Amino acid sequence: MNVTSWESQLRKGAAELVVLALLGRGRAYGLEILHAANAQGELMTEGGLYPLLNRLERAGRIAAEWALPEAGGNPRKYYTLTTDGHATLHAMTGRWTAFRTTMTLLVEQHDERHA
Repeated sequence: MNVTSWESQLRKGAAELVVLALLGRGRAYGLEILHAANAQGELMTEGGLYPLLNRLERAGRIAAEWALPEAGGNPRKYYTLTTDGHATLHAMTGRWTAFRTTMTLLVEQHDERHA
């Protein structure tokens, strides 16, 4: 089994929830999202983030607008959750919590048996 490939699939599966959760904290531009997502360990790449942002925007879960940063400089594309995005985040969070609980119980039971 290729554990690296398995780990990559885990990250890809969680990417939408990560982006929605980060935008649930407030508006952000792409690199802010990327840095926040990777603050605790690499969850996504720039090459994976922007297609996901485009897909979420087309699906109506996020909205985007160009604006100048408060400190000045070049315009940035800022993303925010839409009403549908908030609802999706809420639904995904509930399912994630249940999934995480189940996986934790299963993995801990396995670890206890093989300790």
